[in-house]
Order: sequence, then C-alpha cells, then structure tokens
Amino acid sequence: MLSEPSAATVRASLPAVGAAIGEITERFYARLFAAHPDLLKNLFNRGNQAAGTQRQALAGSIAAFAAHLLDHPDQRPDAMLGRIAHKHASLGVAPEQYDVVHEHLFAAIVEVLGEAVTPEVAAAWDEVYWLMANALIAIEKRLYEESGAAGLQPWEVVERVPETADVVTFRVRPADGGAAVRGFRAGQYVSVGVTLPDGARQIRQYSLSGAPGESVRQFSVKADGEVSRHLHAHVREGDVVELSEPYGDLVIEDGGDRPLLLASAGIGVTPMVAMLAALAADGHDAPVTVVHGDRSPADHALRADHDTYAAKLPDAAVHLFYERDAEPGTRTGLVDLTGIDIAPGTRAYLCGPLPFMRAVRTQLIEKGVSPADIHYEVFGPDLWLASA
Repeated sequence: MLSEPSAATVRASLPAVGAAIGEITERFYARLFAAHPDLLKNLFNRGNQAAGTQRQALAGSIAAFAAHLLDHPDQRPDAMLGRIAHKHASLGVAPEQYDVVHEHLFAAIVEVLGEAVTPEVAAAWDEVYWLMANALIAIEKRLYEESGAAGLQPWEVVERVPETADVVTFRVRPADGGAAVRGFRAGQYVSVGVTLPDGARQIRQYSLSGAPGESVRQFSVKADGEVSRHLHAHVREGDVVELSEPYGDLVIEDGGDRPLLLASAGIGVTPMVAMLAALAADGHDAPVTVVHGDRSPADHALRADHDTYAAKLPDAAVHLFYERDAEPGTRTGLVDLTGIDIAPGTRAYLCGPLPFMRAVRTQLIEKGVSPADIHYEVFGPDLWLASA
C-alpha cells in the first residue's frame, strides 16, 4: 500500500512525528477552527474539543494507521477505518472536507517540526494521509449508498419515557408523517442534531435502544454533556429533532450458531438491549451470556427490557453487578468475569466506559476468547488507540 521510499521515510520519521503528534493535532484544530469557525459551532463536539479528547483520538488514529502500514504493508486496518467512517457518515462528512483537513494538518506539521519536514518527509506523510483519507471516502460513499440518505432529517418526538433519574428514552417518527422508517442493525446509532440556546447546531450520537423493525426509532439519553442535557431539559412530545440514518459497526455478525457475550456498563446498555431484542425476534438458540454493571439497580436504565429480552432466549445467563444496593441474585462491585463460564468460540460485544471495556477484554482473552472476536463501541472519541 505504501510505496517503498515513503515507507522508509515514514519509518525513520515516525518517532519524531509520534512524539509531537499531540502538539500537531492541537495546532491543527486551532488553525482549522480559525479558518472555519462554523465547523466548531455546527459540526464538531465542543465539549470534546475543550477536554482535548478529540485531539487525542485523532493523534491515536494517525499514529496507529501509519504503524499498521509499516507492520502490515499488504493489509488495510479495516476495523479501525470502518469505525471512523461510520462516525463520519453519521455526521454527513463530505469528500471535499478531507482537502480542508489536509491543508491545516500539514501546515500544523510544518509549524511543529520545522526544518525536520524535508520534501521527502512531507511527501511520505502526504502519501500516508491520502491512503487513509481515500479509504475513508470510499467506505463513507458506500455507507451513504446503503443508507439511501446523507445528512440529518426532521423527526418528531412521539413519546418521552423517563428510565432513571438521569436517563430518558425518546421515541421518534419522521416529521412528515409519511416517510417509511428504514430498518437498522441492532447495535447501531443515529446522530441527533439540536440547536442550542446560543445558536450553535450541535450533533451527538446515540445508540438505538429499541427493537429493529419497529415503526418508530428509539434512543436513550443520559444527561451528560450539553446536547444530552438540552434534550433532557427542553425536548418534549411534539417537538422536532434532526436524526441521521443508522450507522455503526458494533453489530452481530453472521454465524448465528456461535455463543455470544454482551457486556455493558452504565448507558452502554443501550445497544445491548437492541441486540437482545433482535436475537429474541430471530429465535437465536445458541448460548448468550449477558453481563452488565451499574452504580445501583435504580441507575440501571432499560432494566425491564434487558431482563425481558434475555428471558425470551432459550439459553441465556444474566450476570448483574451493582456498586451498591445489590439485590438477591445480583453481585456487589464492579464487573468481574471470574467464575462466569465463557463457552468456547464465544464472540463478545462490549459497550461502556473505556476502563470497563479494557478490563473485560483482558479477562476474556485470559479465558481463551480470540482478540479478533471481541468487538466494542466507544461513546465519544475513540481513545482506545490513543492510550494503547
């Protein structure tokens, strides 16, 4: 994939670029938003920018992509690219925006590294960038074609259901009343766009928490972050929000006879409930291990659905962990797979805070689950690579 001269140059310069990538991405975003302030106001997550997590995610993905090109020259890191492309497609990212990113990213590289950026170094990293960008553009084009639409459309809130003290479920339908609700794959998410009091149009992703095939879409929101808090405080039945088509690659793969493990913590329960609903509807009869951790039973959003769908499966084992107020039949403390049987050949799906997913992944590998069979979803910037 990467030409031999560029590979040699990238290998030689990767330590310097890697050491400075955090500063490079910080300069990049500063330049980008100075030239295009509308991107920060109407596209990028302002909270993630303020916290620096988006910069960390970008730095991690660039470094990981370059390292993969060097270590596996005949392979493309499709899992990483697919995860990024799904997020981009849910936001409506267009091919021409990659030219804008290229302009400001390479200007930032020159600013930070100075004379170390020789013509050869610039050409080599330019090749890395366009290999990654063109791969993403191609994947996003396919996703747009499959979804039948790009961008966000108006949807009316038909029901608002309080789940816990800080989680609300919104059920929505197309605002025009006539458009058909397209299907989705359990585990996918939608982007939701709202206009905040200061006029900014901000977008966030929320997993679809209802069963696929329903006449409405359902997503559940924890009051954490400015968009989520706005939805809690201001959006009621009859109001209109903007939704994208469903995207996301944390979906149950073909091979319905394999044992599954669905592990979640906190609001990470949302895609798992949709997966359980789909498995129950499809008559899945292979073993399913359900694991969930929360602060307390009262904080366990969608618990009734969690229990109901699991109970419909002929071979399901449910393990619930609560930090406090654990009930009979549940456990006290953080999720711990010790003592939980994991069937050979299990395929695992994880969603929740990053420390939780790292701990569960480590325990699964220790129990013999192949790393290739462990899939995850990160809410917000994917910092797994950035801190790996």
